[in-house]
Amino acid sequence: MTSASNGTTRSLAAQAAAETIGRLQAGYRHSLPPAIAAVARLRREAGRDPHATPTSWGLDDLEALTRLRDLASRQEEDDATKPFLYQDRVRREAQEEREDRAVHLAVTLWALHQQSLREEPMHVSGWTLGRAARRLAEGRTGSRDRVGDEDSGPDTAAEEGTRPKAVPDADLSPAVRKRFVRVGGSTDFDTLGVRLRELVLLLRTARIPLDYGRLADQLDRWQQVAFQAGVRREWGRGFHRVHAPSTDPATADASD
Repeated sequence: MTSASNGTTRSLAAQAAAETIGRLQAGYRHSLPPAIAAVARLRREAGRDPHATPTSWGLDDLEALTRLRDLASRQEEDDATKPFLYQDRVRREAQEEREDRAVHLAVTLWALHQQSLREEPMHVSGWTLGRAARRLAEGRTGSRDRVGDEDSGPDTAAEEGTRPKAVPDADLSPAVRKRFVRVGGSTDFDTLGVRLRELVLLLRTARIPLDYGRLADQLDRWQQVAFQAGVRREWGRGFHRVHAPSTDPATADASD
């Protein structure tokens, strides 16, 4: 299953990451010991290849992906008219390896992002990588816009029908923009993971959320050279797009 440009079809990587993080995020924010322990283990695996070390075996990050993959496989097996060729097996193994890496990186990055934050979720549907990086570059914090002073007063933008003043590109933080450009300029998956980690740590400090289901899908596609340019365009468009003010408390405890 692949993602369509209109978002109507979601990849297995997107579904698995959103489902896994949604479940863990709800437990973590409610201080449930199993979720706290699971998130701590995932944080320690950030930046490592899935399955490469025994410490990664049995973690929560790939459980949902395995279940969704098995379900899809059984549905294919029910179609007795479709022959299964050797090249199909090779193609499937390569696809599963990409999905494993994408989901593992997305879930472990979220575990870093959510660390010590209980008041609000850091996985929120709709907060694309470009959108989150733009907000960080504008010097804003959190996910909700305010009227007037960004650092004081209630969150009343929607109530008063106003929109925070747009920050011109020339006034964006050069340091944040440089980090975001470095992410887009990554030439291999390991480098991409390191640079995303650096950006996520900045987002955590600013309490700006990220849509990790969308990110997992993009990481899955990025690993195929033919789709890298398209993923980069999505990141760039998100960075330059004008987003409506967000005033609702984040509600991504369930899968997005």
